[in-house]
Amino acid sequence: MKTNPQLRATTMEVLDNQLRENNPPETKETYERLLAEGHSVAQARELIASIILTEIYEVLKQNQPFNQERFVVALKQLPRLPWE
Repeated sequence: MKTNPQLRATTMEVLDNQLRENNPPETKETYERLLAEGHSVAQARELIASIILTEIYEVLKQNQPFNQERFVVALKQLPRLPWE
């Protein structure tokens, strides 16, 4: 599957902002947990970016605001992805 470079860049920017601002804090907690579990920096970032992208898709599909509870639940389930 081919990735849209602009969408990827935007998703990574969202991830960087969440990590830098510690908002939501669960993003940084998940990042640190994945690293502690032995995932590389790149793997941890890709996993979290997948959750960000999934949430963006849900927001657009449902035409509803960001659902932080759904987002946090998905983060806590990593490295298992929502569609697995």
